[in-house]
Amino acid sequence: MNIELLQVEKFDKCNNLWNTKKQRKLAEKFLDELKNGNRITYICKDNNEFIGEISLVKDMKDSDYTIPNQRVYVSHLIVKSEYRCKGIGKILVDFITDKAKELGYREMSIGVDLDNFPALKLYTDCGFNKVVYIGEDEQGKNIKLLKTI
Repeated sequence: MNIELLQVEKFDKCNNLWNTKKQRKLAEKFLDELKNGNRITYICKDNNEFIGEISLVKDMKDSDYTIPNQRVYVSHLIVKSEYRCKGIGKILVDFITDKAKELGYREMSIGVDLDNFPALKLYTDCGFNKVVYIGEDEQGKNIKLLKTI
């Protein structure tokens, strides 16, 4: 298993992790952010197969999530279903934390649905322990968490 930077020309391989065709608008947004440098995505691979993904987003246009040169947003942590509950999510969060530090950030934020208990546990276990916001949007009830790095 290894983690590597996603190259823009390999973005279509993310379909192995999530349905980029069904979620076309989200996929287009992520691809645009990759191309313009606002999103940095890392892929976890096993035997050359994409099994996990995690990103840093520099500007979300929301100070709960991003503050230039201070706070970066952790986006789209996903692990392929058959690889879940094996510690890969924690490995990816720890990896992205090191990358955020290398880039000079002092804080990381993350958003998660309140009913996503496995993700909430992972994030709090990984140090996302400050609640910035609890609310609701078109996708349901969610929480924004902050971690000092």
